[in-house]
Amino acid sequence: MTLRAAVFYEDRRAGTLAKTPDGFEFHYDPGYLAEPRAAPVSLALPLRPEKYASRSLFPFFEGLLPEGWLLEQACAASGIGRDEKLKLLLLVGRDPIGAVRVLAEARHG
Repeated sequence: MTLRAAVFYEDRRAGTLAKTPDGFEFHYDPGYLAEPRAAPVSLALPLRPEKYASRSLFPFFEGLLPEGWLLEQACAASGIGRDEKLKLLLLVGRDPIGAVRVLAEARHG
């Protein structure tokens, strides 16, 4: 089963982050790419129509996670394991510092 998250940049949906059996994928939404004001969510993830793939969570998104004692507290309070990084990101990514938010992807149908 693939876990998916909607990635927002300054209140505009920029793309989708997914946990797959092979690791992680991120791709920008075509509508976002077509916007004149479109900006990359990270300098390490420049705007492009092709998806990005990685065996581990992209460093930019990992940087949105708490560290140390705060990570331990988030894991203990939520029951989410340290290795379930996308689930943790969905837990803490609604209100991070900066312009990027990560939210559970809305289900349709």
